[in-house]
Amino acid sequence: MKVIDKVDSTASMETTSDRIAISIKGKWIQVPAIEIEHKWIVIRGKWIKVAVVHDEEWLETELQDPESCIRRLKENQLAQIRPDIFTFTQKLPDATPRYRYPMELESIAVVRTNSFQAWWDGLPQESRKNVRRSQKRGVRISVHEFNDDLIRGIVGINNDAPVKQGRPNNHFGKSVDQVRRDQESFIERSDFICAHAGDEMIGFLKLVFRGRVAALLNLTCKASHFDKRPSNALLAKAVELCAQKGITHLTYGKFNYGNKRDSPLREFKVRNGFEEILMPRYAVPLTAWGSICLKLKLHRGFVGILPERAIALVVGLRSKWYNLKVRSKPV
Repeated sequence: MKVIDKVDSTASMETTSDRIAISIKGKWIQVPAIEIEHKWIVIRGKWIKVAVVHDEEWLETELQDPESCIRRLKENQLAQIRPDIFTFTQKLPDATPRYRYPMELESIAVVRTNSFQAWWDGLPQESRKNVRRSQKRGVRISVHEFNDDLIRGIVGINNDAPVKQGRPNNHFGKSVDQVRRDQESFIERSDFICAHAGDEMIGFLKLVFRGRVAALLNLTCKASHFDKRPSNALLAKAVELCAQKGITHLTYGKFNYGNKRDSPLREFKVRNGFEEILMPRYAVPLTAWGSICLKLKLHRGFVGILPERAIALVVGLRSKWYNLKVRSKPV
């Protein structure tokens, strides 16, 4: 199953009765969808059609009546939105399972933000040094308005490198209008925290607030300014801002992605005080094929089926391939 990358997916108002525009890996595409409880349910996959709540991580509320949603999905007669499996999750801070549907525990990366000082005192010494190092090297952190200056700064950050963390940078080369479209989701309840070195924006972080929980939607910095540790400084400001606003939890995507337990991103989260919280995720079969796929755990995708050693091998080979492609391109 190919799932939406939540830290890189945004919704569009360009909707029809059965399709909406969403962004996957930096590209906007139309996908089958149905509106239920004022939420868009999108259908993903080819061999296994999985219905998911679009942008679920960023929504303020969860499904109030899953049974009604399941019934409507089963009754729908449109072939393109006739899923095999429907999956949905509960939202923090309620981690106690409430439903009797088939369930798995989903690994979420979370920082408790009741107290900035408690978070700071719990960090490894090296992480605190990185925040101070950023300050000493002239990095300024501020909350920025959503305006043309912000968008131009993000364009510059996107164009810093064609490959990031061993993968193609899907936002490299995007225009101002494309970046604005990417960033305007949930704008009425979002904050942009920016890092500047002199007049140059070298990193930004987007926070989306939903009640007493905030979700980190994007954290991107220029690799060319890595020595200034802007990512550490941005996270410190995010935790401070959450504590000031009475936010109890800050989430940053998943802690473990299926059987993939070793990655630079996971290490970064651990070094900056994120811990794992397991949240109930329900997977309800809607067809006979869906029941078979659930029993065989095929809905988990490759990272949920392959052993960790095999995943590490594939990721390493992929990183080398992408870097080789970049180096072989003519200047």
